[in-house]
Amino acid sequence: MEEAIRKGKQCFFCLNNVREIDYKDVNLLRRFINYYGKILPKKRTGTCSRHQRQLATAIKRARVMAILPFVNP
Repeated sequence: MEEAIRKGKQCFFCLNNVREIDYKDVNLLRRFINYYGKILPKKRTGTCSRHQRQLATAIKRARVMAILPFVNP
């Protein structure tokens, strides 16, 4: 039997040629956190390793600057 070849998710940031992820872009960052405010894993979002690290840093910076909440009540 032939196994079905699944195409992996493409990195959103690589497809859109984003070099640096800005912590002030709240609408973009909200796409990568869940309802409880946790950072979604790259397996679920499809981001590459490099951009996942930048994304995590940007979300953490936005939380410290009080742009994003740490948790949703």
